[in-house]
Amino acid sequence: MRYRTFGRTKWKVSEVGYGMWGMAGWSGSDDEESLKSLQLAVDLGVNFFDTAWAYGDGHSERLLGQILRANPKKTLFAATKVPPKNRKWPTDRGDKLGDVFPPEYIRDYAERSVKNIGRVDLLQFHVWEDAWATDDRWQRAIADLRADGLVRAVGVSINRWEPANAIDTLRTGLIDAVQVIYNIFDQSPEDELFPICRELDIGVIARVPFDEGSLTGTLTKDSKWPRGDYRSMYFGKENLGPTLKRVEALRALVPKGSSLPELALRFILATPDVDVVIPGMRKPAHVRTNVAVSDASPLTRDLIAELRQHRWDRTPAPWSA
Repeated sequence: MRYRTFGRTKWKVSEVGYGMWGMAGWSGSDDEESLKSLQLAVDLGVNFFDTAWAYGDGHSERLLGQILRANPKKTLFAATKVPPKNRKWPTDRGDKLGDVFPPEYIRDYAERSVKNIGRVDLLQFHVWEDAWATDDRWQRAIADLRADGLVRAVGVSINRWEPANAIDTLRTGLIDAVQVIYNIFDQSPEDELFPICRELDIGVIARVPFDEGSLTGTLTKDSKWPRGDYRSMYFGKENLGPTLKRVEALRALVPKGSSLPELALRFILATPDVDVVIPGMRKPAHVRTNVAVSDASPLTRDLIAELRQHRWDRTPAPWSA
């Protein structure tokens, strides 16, 4: 496992981290298997774990808490998120901070997360509007949390396909990290967001490396998910067909002896602006496969250039929340 410096926090984080959304809320998750997968990840050198209170109303956080307690001598980093009070993902233009993240609510959920996990290294806002950048209510709230020792660092999880919707907030100097969708299809963070993060030394977490599963290469036109599973909405008729065509076009670029998901992760890790990528991993086999990517040789410049041609610029839609 290779490690990278996580922005100005100076934490040494595993470049392959652990995304825990699928452990509470997606079909097929099993606590016993999840805990085995988490422990295997720790054993293989993963030290950055990303969860959220919204992942099963604290269930995913409590699983992480079990792993932290089981590994007291390991340096592990716990990142979680405050859910929007109005339970809207993503925000709408014009949403008011007081309806989404009032100060007392921010503290309440920070305390809940600390109780579930045992500690919070990075507390993130689970949605964001850059119009709130200069609102001193959230600024005072996080200053108090830091002063009281409840959190070590603060971040923003940026809405899907809106990587510029936090730039003014980053310029306040109060944000230590951003979490953004970045993968072979979704390359737009390179335009404005990554340069600002370089300038201000802000940590970058790349989420959704497999485009909710399409870049694993396992989806077909007949793929179905139970009602309530997020993928059943994301891969509806408006998105599944066009996505499958783009995935098929990528298959010819997979190097011999490799796989499409490995290629997807190696593309992300080829970008020095990314400090950690957080694939979802619910089974030990997923952990072994994804962690091994950190030890793979870099992609060639020619292959990276070819992959850049598969950029897909999209705008938010009701099914992409």
